[in-house]
Amino acid sequence: MAKKLSDAYKTIIDDPFPPRMEIAFVAADGGRTALVYDKVLYEVEGVARGLRYGENPDQAAALYRPVGGNLALGGALVLEPGEGLVSAAELLQFGKHPGKTNLTDVDSALGILRYLSAKPACAVMKHNNPAGLACGSTPAEAYHRAYLADRVAAYGGSVVLNRKLDLETAREISSSYCEVVAAPDFEEGALELLGSRKNLRIMRIPAMARLESWALKPVLDFKSMVDGALVVQTSFISRIASREDFLCAECVKDGLHYKVAREPTDAEWEDMIFGWSVETGVTSNSVIFVKGGVTLGVGAGEQDRVGVAELARDKAYRKLEDRLLWERTGKGWNESGDEAGKARVREEVTASKAGLLGSVMVSDAFFPFRDGIEVGLREGVAAVVQPGGAMRDLESIEACNEYGATMKFTGQRCFKH
Repeated sequence: MAKKLSDAYKTIIDDPFPPRMEIAFVAADGGRTALVYDKVLYEVEGVARGLRYGENPDQAAALYRPVGGNLALGGALVLEPGEGLVSAAELLQFGKHPGKTNLTDVDSALGILRYLSAKPACAVMKHNNPAGLACGSTPAEAYHRAYLADRVAAYGGSVVLNRKLDLETAREISSSYCEVVAAPDFEEGALELLGSRKNLRIMRIPAMARLESWALKPVLDFKSMVDGALVVQTSFISRIASREDFLCAECVKDGLHYKVAREPTDAEWEDMIFGWSVETGVTSNSVIFVKGGVTLGVGAGEQDRVGVAELARDKAYRKLEDRLLWERTGKGWNESGDEAGKARVREEVTASKAGLLGSVMVSDAFFPFRDGIEVGLREGVAAVVQPGGAMRDLESIEACNEYGATMKFTGQRCFKH
Protein backbone atom coordinates (compact mmCIF):
# COMPACT_ATOMS: atom_id res chain seq x y z
CA MET A 1 0.00 0.00 0.00
CA ALA A 2 1.29 3.47 -0.84
CA LYS A 3 2.49 5.47 2.12
CA LYS A 4 0.45 8.51 3.13
CA LEU A 5 2.13 11.70 2.00
CA SER A 6 1.94 13.10 5.55
CA ASP A 7 4.00 10.10 6.71
CA ALA A 8 6.43 10.45 3.80
CA TYR A 9 7.37 13.95 4.94
CA LYS A 10 8.61 12.44 8.22
CA THR A 11 10.73 9.78 6.55
CA ILE A 12 14.47 9.93 5.92
CA ILE A 13 15.17 8.01 2.72
CA ASP A 14 18.21 5.72 2.76
CA ASP A 15 20.09 7.08 -0.22
CA PRO A 16 21.96 4.74 -2.61
CA PHE A 17 24.78 7.16 -3.31
CA PRO A 18 28.41 6.22 -2.57
CA PRO A 19 30.64 8.13 -0.15
CA ARG A 20 32.82 9.61 -2.90
CA MET A 21 32.10 10.97 -6.36
CA GLU A 22 34.47 11.93 -9.16
CA ILE A 23 33.65 13.91 -12.28
CA ALA A 24 36.32 13.67 -14.95
CA PHE A 25 36.72 15.59 -18.21
CA VAL A 26 38.92 13.95 -20.84
CA ALA A 27 40.39 16.13 -23.59
CA ALA A 28 40.93 15.04 -27.19
CA ASP A 29 44.64 14.58 -26.48
CA GLY A 30 43.90 12.30 -23.53
CA GLY A 31 44.52 14.95 -20.88
CA ARG A 32 42.31 14.41 -17.84
CA THR A 33 40.77 17.00 -15.54
CA ALA A 34 38.85 15.71 -12.54
CA LEU A 35 36.83 16.92 -9.60
CA VAL A 36 36.58 14.86 -6.41
CA TYR A 37 33.68 15.13 -3.95
CA ASP A 38 32.90 13.55 -0.58
CA LYS A 39 29.33 12.93 0.55
CA VAL A 40 28.20 15.16 3.40
CA LEU A 41 26.79 13.36 6.44
CA TYR A 42 25.20 14.86 9.54
CA GLU A 43 25.25 13.32 12.99
CA VAL A 44 21.63 13.02 14.12
CA GLU A 45 20.85 11.26 17.39
CA GLY A 46 24.06 9.29 17.13
CA VAL A 47 23.45 8.21 13.52
CA ALA A 48 25.30 9.65 10.51
CA ARG A 49 22.86 10.46 7.72
CA GLY A 50 22.82 12.52 4.55
CA LEU A 51 19.89 14.53 3.23
CA ARG A 52 16.35 13.78 4.32
CA TYR A 53 15.19 13.52 0.70
CA GLY A 54 15.35 15.45 -2.55
CA GLU A 55 12.86 17.96 -3.89
CA ASN A 56 10.02 15.57 -3.00
CA PRO A 57 9.71 12.88 -0.32
CA ASP A 58 10.04 10.03 -2.84
CA GLN A 59 13.32 11.25 -4.32
CA ALA A 60 16.60 10.05 -2.83
CA ALA A 61 19.28 12.75 -2.61
CA ALA A 62 22.81 13.37 -1.40
CA LEU A 63 25.00 16.42 -0.93
CA TYR A 64 28.64 16.23 -2.02
CA ARG A 65 31.29 18.78 -1.15
CA PRO A 66 34.38 19.32 -3.32
CA VAL A 67 37.57 18.04 -1.70
CA GLY A 68 40.05 18.29 -4.54
CA GLY A 69 40.71 18.45 -8.25
CA ASN A 70 42.62 20.28 -10.93
CA LEU A 71 39.83 21.97 -12.82
CA ALA A 72 40.78 24.62 -15.36
CA LEU A 73 37.74 24.95 -17.61
CA GLY A 74 36.23 28.23 -18.77
CA GLY A 75 37.71 30.13 -15.85
CA ALA A 76 35.85 28.01 -13.28
CA LEU A 77 37.59 27.39 -9.98
CA VAL A 78 37.97 24.54 -7.54
CA LEU A 79 37.53 25.80 -4.01
CA GLU A 80 40.12 24.73 -1.52
CA PRO A 81 39.01 22.28 1.20
CA GLY A 82 37.45 24.14 4.11
CA GLU A 83 36.22 27.01 1.92
CA GLY A 84 32.70 25.68 1.49
CA LEU A 85 29.51 27.57 2.32
CA VAL A 86 26.33 25.47 2.56
CA SER A 87 28.26 22.23 2.04
CA ALA A 88 30.44 23.06 5.06
CA ALA A 89 27.66 24.38 7.29
CA GLU A 90 27.40 23.28 10.91
CA LEU A 91 23.89 22.18 11.78
CA LEU A 92 23.45 23.41 15.33
CA GLN A 93 19.86 22.20 15.58
CA PHE A 94 18.10 19.82 13.27
CA GLY A 95 14.46 19.80 14.21
CA LYS A 96 13.39 17.90 11.15
CA HIS A 97 16.29 16.57 9.11
CA PRO A 98 17.30 18.88 6.20
CA GLY A 99 16.25 18.13 2.65
CA LYS A 100 17.45 19.39 -0.71
CA THR A 101 15.10 22.39 -0.82
CA ASN A 102 16.31 23.64 2.57
CA LEU A 103 19.89 23.70 1.33
CA THR A 104 19.15 25.17 -2.09
CA ASP A 105 17.10 27.97 -0.53
CA VAL A 106 20.07 28.90 1.65
CA ASP A 107 22.44 28.60 -1.29
CA SER A 108 20.21 30.83 -3.44
CA ALA A 109 20.23 33.42 -0.67
CA LEU A 110 24.02 33.34 -0.52
CA GLY A 111 24.16 33.82 -4.29
CA ILE A 112 22.51 37.21 -3.76
CA LEU A 113 24.05 38.19 -0.41
CA ARG A 114 27.59 37.76 -1.77
CA TYR A 115 27.00 41.06 -3.60
CA LEU A 116 25.63 42.85 -0.52
CA SER A 117 28.37 42.39 2.07
CA ALA A 118 28.82 46.09 2.80
CA LYS A 119 25.73 46.26 5.03
CA PRO A 120 23.70 43.94 7.25
CA ALA A 121 21.35 42.15 4.86
CA CYS A 122 18.71 39.46 5.15
CA ALA A 123 17.10 37.20 2.58
CA VAL A 124 13.86 35.38 3.38
CA MET A 125 13.74 32.67 0.72
CA LYS A 126 10.94 30.50 -0.60
CA HIS A 127 11.40 28.04 -3.46
CA ASN A 128 14.79 29.54 -4.35
CA ASN A 129 13.38 33.06 -4.73
CA PRO A 130 13.37 35.93 -2.24
CA ALA A 131 9.99 36.44 -0.61
CA GLY A 132 11.63 39.56 0.74
CA LEU A 133 15.19 40.84 0.80
CA ALA A 134 16.48 43.94 2.54
CA CYS A 135 19.46 45.78 3.92
CA GLY A 136 19.38 47.56 7.27
CA SER A 137 21.53 49.33 9.82
CA THR A 138 21.36 46.22 12.03
CA PRO A 139 20.60 42.52 11.40
CA ALA A 140 17.28 42.94 13.23
CA GLU A 141 16.25 45.84 10.99
CA ALA A 142 17.31 43.93 7.87
CA TYR A 143 15.24 40.90 8.93
CA HIS A 144 12.22 42.99 9.92
CA ARG A 145 12.17 44.78 6.58
CA ALA A 146 12.71 41.59 4.57
CA TYR A 147 9.99 39.73 6.48
CA LEU A 148 7.41 42.48 6.10
CA ALA A 149 8.12 42.79 2.38
CA ASP A 150 6.01 39.64 1.98
CA ARG A 151 5.15 38.08 5.33
CA VAL A 152 2.67 35.66 3.72
CA ALA A 153 5.26 34.09 1.41
CA ALA A 154 7.81 34.18 4.25
CA TYR A 155 5.79 31.54 6.15
CA GLY A 156 7.84 28.35 6.25
CA GLY A 157 10.76 29.96 4.42
CA SER A 158 14.49 30.10 5.02
CA VAL A 159 15.99 33.13 6.77
CA VAL A 160 19.60 33.90 5.85
CA LEU A 161 21.59 36.77 7.39
CA ASN A 162 25.06 37.97 6.45
CA ARG A 163 25.95 39.13 9.98
CA LYS A 164 26.14 37.44 13.38
CA LEU A 165 22.60 36.75 14.54
CA ASP A 166 22.01 38.66 17.77
CA LEU A 167 19.39 38.30 20.49
CA GLU A 168 17.14 41.03 19.10
CA THR A 169 17.03 39.37 15.68
CA ALA A 170 16.41 35.97 17.27
CA ARG A 171 13.37 37.39 19.08
CA GLU A 172 12.01 38.78 15.82
CA ILE A 173 12.51 35.48 13.98
CA SER A 174 11.00 33.43 16.81
CA SER A 175 7.73 35.33 16.55
CA SER A 176 7.04 33.81 13.12
CA TYR A 177 7.40 30.39 11.50
CA CYS A 178 10.35 29.49 9.31
CA GLU A 179 12.05 26.22 8.38
CA VAL A 180 15.71 27.28 8.36
CA VAL A 181 17.83 30.01 9.90
CA ALA A 182 21.39 30.48 8.64
CA ALA A 183 24.05 32.98 9.69
CA PRO A 184 27.84 33.21 9.98
CA ASP A 185 27.55 32.97 13.77
CA PHE A 186 25.16 33.40 16.70
CA GLU A 187 25.33 35.70 19.69
CA GLU A 188 25.11 34.19 23.16
CA GLY A 189 21.48 33.46 24.01
CA ALA A 190 20.28 33.63 20.39
CA LEU A 191 20.60 29.89 19.85
CA GLU A 192 18.69 29.10 23.00
CA LEU A 193 15.89 31.42 21.96
CA LEU A 194 15.68 30.00 18.44
CA GLY A 195 15.90 26.49 19.87
CA SER A 196 12.41 26.85 21.32
CA ARG A 197 11.22 26.15 17.77
CA LYS A 198 11.84 22.40 17.79
CA ASN A 199 11.43 21.79 14.05
CA LEU A 200 13.75 24.63 13.07
CA ARG A 201 17.01 23.83 11.29
CA ILE A 202 19.74 26.20 12.50
CA MET A 203 22.85 26.46 10.35
CA ARG A 204 26.12 28.18 11.17
CA ILE A 205 28.13 28.96 8.04
CA PRO A 206 31.46 30.39 9.24
CA ALA A 207 32.73 31.18 5.72
CA MET A 208 29.91 33.73 5.30
CA ALA A 209 32.19 36.10 7.20
CA ARG A 210 34.10 36.46 3.92
CA LEU A 211 31.14 35.94 1.62
CA GLU A 212 32.17 38.76 -0.71
CA SER A 213 35.17 36.66 -1.82
CA TRP A 214 32.69 34.43 -3.71
CA ALA A 215 31.37 37.38 -5.74
CA LEU A 216 33.89 36.81 -8.54
CA LYS A 217 34.42 33.03 -8.28
CA PRO A 218 32.72 31.09 -11.08
CA VAL A 219 32.14 27.38 -10.54
CA LEU A 220 30.75 24.67 -12.80
CA ASP A 221 26.97 24.40 -12.95
CA PHE A 222 25.45 21.06 -14.01
CA LYS A 223 21.90 20.58 -15.35
CA SER A 224 20.55 17.08 -15.98
CA MET A 225 18.22 16.48 -18.94
CA VAL A 226 15.34 14.00 -18.95
CA ASP A 227 17.47 11.32 -20.64
CA GLY A 228 20.36 11.77 -18.21
CA ALA A 229 22.39 14.01 -20.51
CA LEU A 230 24.22 16.93 -18.89
CA VAL A 231 24.55 20.59 -19.76
CA VAL A 232 27.63 22.13 -18.13
CA GLN A 233 28.10 25.86 -17.83
CA THR A 234 30.17 28.26 -15.80
CA SER A 235 28.09 29.93 -13.11
CA PHE A 236 26.76 33.48 -13.43
CA ILE A 237 28.92 36.31 -12.10
CA SER A 238 27.55 39.85 -11.89
CA ARG A 239 29.62 42.61 -13.50
CA ILE A 240 27.87 45.33 -11.50
CA ALA A 241 29.53 46.31 -8.22
CA SER A 242 29.40 50.12 -8.39
CA ARG A 243 27.80 52.90 -10.40
CA GLU A 244 30.81 52.99 -12.70
CA ASP A 245 29.99 49.48 -13.91
CA PHE A 246 26.67 50.50 -15.48
CA LEU A 247 26.41 51.54 -19.12
CA CYS A 248 24.71 54.61 -20.51
CA ALA A 249 21.20 53.86 -21.78
CA GLU A 250 21.69 54.95 -25.37
CA CYS A 251 21.23 53.79 -28.95
CA VAL A 252 21.71 54.94 -32.54
CA LYS A 253 18.71 54.94 -34.88
CA ASP A 254 18.78 56.15 -38.49
CA GLY A 255 22.12 57.81 -37.85
CA LEU A 256 20.87 59.72 -34.80
CA HIS A 257 22.10 59.22 -31.23
CA TYR A 258 19.54 58.89 -28.44
CA LYS A 259 20.05 58.51 -24.71
CA VAL A 260 18.24 58.84 -21.40
CA ALA A 261 18.34 62.47 -20.37
CA ARG A 262 18.47 62.29 -16.59
CA GLU A 263 21.28 60.86 -14.46
CA PRO A 264 20.37 58.95 -11.27
CA THR A 265 20.45 60.60 -7.86
CA ASP A 266 22.68 59.11 -5.16
CA ALA A 267 19.70 57.31 -3.61
CA GLU A 268 18.69 55.92 -6.99
CA TRP A 269 22.22 54.71 -7.67
CA GLU A 270 22.20 52.83 -4.38
CA ASP A 271 18.90 51.13 -5.14
CA MET A 272 19.98 50.33 -8.69
CA ILE A 273 23.04 48.46 -7.40
CA PHE A 274 20.95 46.76 -4.70
CA GLY A 275 18.19 45.88 -7.16
CA TRP A 276 20.50 44.31 -9.73
CA SER A 277 22.19 42.27 -6.98
CA VAL A 278 18.80 40.87 -5.94
CA GLU A 279 17.64 40.34 -9.51
CA THR A 280 20.61 38.08 -10.29
CA GLY A 281 19.11 35.50 -7.93
CA VAL A 282 15.46 35.59 -9.09
CA THR A 283 14.05 32.88 -11.35
CA SER A 284 13.51 34.08 -14.92
CA ASN A 285 11.63 35.68 -16.59
CA SER A 286 11.70 38.21 -13.80
CA VAL A 287 11.10 41.84 -12.95
CA ILE A 288 11.40 43.33 -9.47
CA PHE A 289 10.74 46.68 -7.81
CA VAL A 290 12.95 47.96 -4.99
CA LYS A 291 13.16 51.13 -2.93
CA GLY A 292 15.28 52.15 0.04
CA GLY A 293 17.17 48.86 0.09
CA VAL A 294 14.14 46.54 0.27
CA THR A 295 12.13 44.58 -2.28
CA LEU A 296 8.59 45.88 -2.93
CA GLY A 297 7.42 43.37 -5.50
CA VAL A 298 9.17 40.28 -6.87
CA GLY A 299 7.88 38.85 -10.14
CA ALA A 300 9.50 35.51 -10.97
CA GLY A 301 9.22 32.66 -13.44
CA GLU A 302 6.79 34.14 -15.93
CA GLN A 303 6.75 33.57 -19.68
CA ASP A 304 6.49 37.17 -20.91
CA ARG A 305 8.05 40.38 -19.76
CA VAL A 306 4.86 42.44 -19.63
CA GLY A 307 3.17 39.75 -17.57
CA VAL A 308 6.00 39.49 -15.08
CA ALA A 309 6.18 43.28 -14.72
CA GLU A 310 2.44 43.31 -14.00
CA LEU A 311 2.87 40.45 -11.52
CA ALA A 312 5.60 42.34 -9.63
CA ARG A 313 3.48 45.50 -9.62
CA ASP A 314 0.35 43.69 -8.44
CA LYS A 315 2.28 41.90 -5.70
CA ALA A 316 3.59 45.25 -4.45
CA TYR A 317 -0.01 46.39 -4.01
CA ARG A 318 -1.28 43.16 -2.41
CA LYS A 319 1.65 42.74 -0.06
CA LEU A 320 1.46 46.32 1.21
CA GLU A 321 -2.28 45.99 1.77
CA ASP A 322 -1.74 42.83 3.81
CA ARG A 323 1.13 44.38 5.77
CA LEU A 324 -0.74 47.54 6.74
CA LEU A 325 -3.85 45.66 7.80
CA TRP A 326 -1.78 43.15 9.81
CA GLU A 327 0.22 45.89 11.55
CA ARG A 328 -2.95 47.77 12.51
CA THR A 329 -5.28 44.93 13.43
CA GLY A 330 -3.14 41.84 13.96
CA LYS A 331 -4.94 40.09 11.10
CA GLY A 332 -3.80 39.67 7.54
CA TRP A 333 -5.85 40.43 4.45
CA ASN A 334 -7.20 36.90 4.04
CA GLU A 335 -7.97 36.54 7.76
CA SER A 336 -9.79 39.80 8.29
CA GLY A 337 -13.56 40.10 7.96
CA ASP A 338 -13.46 43.86 8.41
CA GLU A 339 -14.49 44.86 4.90
CA ALA A 340 -14.71 48.55 5.78
CA GLY A 341 -11.20 48.50 7.23
CA LYS A 342 -9.90 46.65 4.20
CA ALA A 343 -11.50 49.22 1.90
CA ARG A 344 -9.75 52.04 3.78
CA VAL A 345 -6.38 50.28 3.52
CA ARG A 346 -6.86 49.58 -0.17
CA GLU A 347 -7.71 53.21 -0.81
CA GLU A 348 -4.57 54.30 1.05
CA VAL A 349 -2.35 51.87 -0.85
CA THR A 350 -3.84 52.89 -4.18
CA ALA A 351 -3.28 56.57 -3.42
CA SER A 352 0.38 55.90 -2.60
CA LYS A 353 0.82 53.57 -5.60
CA ALA A 354 1.97 50.89 -3.15
CA GLY A 355 5.21 52.77 -2.48
CA LEU A 356 6.30 52.40 -6.09
CA LEU A 357 6.65 56.17 -6.50
CA GLY A 358 10.37 56.82 -6.70
CA SER A 359 11.24 53.12 -6.83
CA VAL A 360 13.66 51.26 -9.12
CA MET A 361 12.41 48.72 -11.66
CA VAL A 362 14.88 45.94 -12.52
CA SER A 363 14.61 43.43 -15.36
CA ASP A 364 16.83 40.38 -15.93
CA ALA A 365 16.65 40.81 -19.73
CA PHE A 366 15.97 43.67 -22.11
CA PHE A 367 12.50 45.07 -22.74
CA PRO A 368 11.67 44.09 -26.34
CA PHE A 369 8.85 46.65 -26.53
CA ARG A 370 7.78 49.77 -24.68
CA ASP A 371 4.78 48.06 -23.02
CA GLY A 372 6.87 46.19 -20.43
CA ILE A 373 8.83 49.14 -19.07
CA GLU A 374 5.73 51.32 -19.08
CA VAL A 375 4.09 49.05 -16.49
CA GLY A 376 6.51 50.51 -13.97
CA LEU A 377 6.74 54.01 -15.33
CA ARG A 378 2.98 54.48 -14.98
CA GLU A 379 3.36 53.71 -11.25
CA GLY A 380 5.94 56.46 -10.78
CA VAL A 381 9.13 54.40 -11.06
CA ALA A 382 12.08 56.80 -10.95
CA ALA A 383 14.81 54.54 -12.35
CA VAL A 384 15.12 51.44 -14.49
CA VAL A 385 17.87 48.84 -14.70
CA GLN A 386 17.96 46.44 -17.62
CA PRO A 387 20.61 44.76 -19.80
CA GLY A 388 19.80 46.77 -22.94
CA GLY A 389 20.57 45.52 -26.44
CA ALA A 390 17.03 45.24 -27.84
CA MET A 391 16.27 46.27 -31.41
CA ARG A 392 13.72 48.67 -29.92
CA ASP A 393 15.85 50.15 -27.12
CA LEU A 394 14.81 53.54 -28.44
CA GLU A 395 11.23 52.90 -27.30
CA SER A 396 12.41 52.31 -23.71
CA ILE A 397 14.67 55.37 -23.83
CA GLU A 398 11.86 57.58 -25.12
CA ALA A 399 9.47 56.23 -22.48
CA CYS A 400 11.89 57.05 -19.65
CA ASN A 401 12.43 60.56 -20.99
CA GLU A 402 8.68 61.15 -21.32
CA TYR A 403 8.10 60.09 -17.69
CA GLY A 404 11.20 61.86 -16.35
CA ALA A 405 12.81 58.59 -15.25
CA THR A 406 16.44 57.63 -15.49
CA MET A 407 17.74 54.31 -16.82
CA LYS A 408 21.02 52.42 -17.01
CA PHE A 409 22.03 49.33 -18.96
CA THR A 410 24.05 46.52 -17.40
CA GLY A 411 25.35 45.05 -20.64
CA GLN A 412 24.72 41.55 -19.30
CA ARG A 413 21.64 39.39 -18.90
CA CYS A 414 21.05 37.49 -15.67
CA PHE A 415 18.66 34.69 -16.61
CA LYS A 416 18.29 32.03 -13.92
CA HIS A 417 16.36 28.87 -14.71
